[in-house]
Amino acid sequence: MKFFADTADVKEIRELASAGLIDGVTTNPTLIMRSGRGFIESIAEICKIVDGPVSAEVTALAADEMIEQGRRLLQIAKNVAVKVPLTLDGLKACRALSQGGAMVNVTLCFSPAQALLAAKAGARFISPFVGRLDDVSQVGMDLIRSIRTIYDNYSAITTEILVASVRHPLHVVEAAEIGADVCTCPPDILRKLLQHPLTDIGLEAFLADWKKSGQKIV
Repeated sequence: MKFFADTADVKEIRELASAGLIDGVTTNPTLIMRSGRGFIESIAEICKIVDGPVSAEVTALAADEMIEQGRRLLQIAKNVAVKVPLTLDGLKACRALSQGGAMVNVTLCFSPAQALLAAKAGARFISPFVGRLDDVSQVGMDLIRSIRTIYDNYSAITTEILVASVRHPLHVVEAAEIGADVCTCPPDILRKLLQHPLTDIGLEAFLADWKKSGQKIV
């Protein structure tokens, strides 16, 4: 499973990329706003840091305007993935842009039926929001299971399942068990995946014993 960083914080992206932990980045207008930087400027810099897809979201609602904005975003870098909402106009834009060779990430997916339609429109990625479903007392990961089952029924579907709205490490583990293609995580969730108390205890004990030995490696 691929990992994308769900952030527009260039410092965080650079650190995670240097450790080889991420394969791409997802952004949205809210994340860009929090970064305090210009939209085009932020996307351009992120695209230089990571080789994989960098999702940049349109802000229009009408299909023709989404297509126009998407084409502008594609001029930023070759690894830009245009993110469009899961509406009829969004799917029209998805079809037009994907037929032109663009990567399109269809976002705000909350049902298997929506995911199936996005695949038919040519989406490279479908972004189901598991955390937001959990927030309204639905099991978000059940949606990932349903989409995986549907997509696996049809060899013609090449759309990748990009698990979004990830709230904790268990979401990530379950996504991997189900067979999701991508999981996009805030940097703090990626760091939590590294943490385990037994790792800390073991490392402390090893270092204490090494110190007692009086030896040096260099």
